[in-house]
Amino acid sequence: MSEEEDELILSELDDEELVSQMMDDLYDGLRDEVCEGVNILLERGWAPYRVLTEALVGGMTIVGRDFRDGILFVPEVLLAANAMKGGMAILKPLLAETGAETVGRMVIGTVKGDIHDIGQNLVTMMMEGAGFEVMNIGINNPVENFIDAAKEFDADILGMSALLTTTMPYMKTVIDEMKEQGIRDDYIVLVGGAPLNEEFGKAIGADAYCRDAAVAVEKAKEMVARRHNQRASG
Repeated sequence: MSEEEDELILSELDDEELVSQMMDDLYDGLRDEVCEGVNILLERGWAPYRVLTEALVGGMTIVGRDFRDGILFVPEVLLAANAMKGGMAILKPLLAETGAETVGRMVIGTVKGDIHDIGQNLVTMMMEGAGFEVMNIGINNPVENFIDAAKEFDADILGMSALLTTTMPYMKTVIDEMKEQGIRDDYIVLVGGAPLNEEFGKAIGADAYCRDAAVAVEKAKEMVARRHNQRASG
């Protein structure tokens, strides 16, 4: 099927059908189709933030869950992430123009000794899609990288990821150093990664353990809103 025929088919769908098709296309890693869907919704008067949340974030939520459950694997997730980036590239400048309010600011990275980044990249995209500004500091980060980035970025949230049981304890090293510097309460600390669980998160002093990217977004929204409310009432 030609590109023109693809565009014609997408443009003939009503909004609900188009969003559903975009979520399928995102799941299948079809970047061009996702971008075309974004443009069609914008032409129909959809706000950029609505396109992000309903079509792109909705699709990536399914990708994240199926990755967690072993239905999708790394190559397929990378294709989906690439399709998401295509749609995001169209929407980001529009969001900036409309002055879409930032929900909060997050620094995220994988801890020292760990070079896995698929999970945190999914979280980054999901958080951006939900209206957060995110600084992703990559892999293999010593404690000073996390703390320096959080200060520099004026972050609300510090997110740490680990995929190896041997690197999990380093999360506590970061939190202990934050306590030592008297800045622990300045940040919401979220942790995640395949070998972690809720008990581990509590034991090391994190604010929450997030089992997947969708949960990370939910927890982040909830905790930032609570903090803003506390400051407002204080």
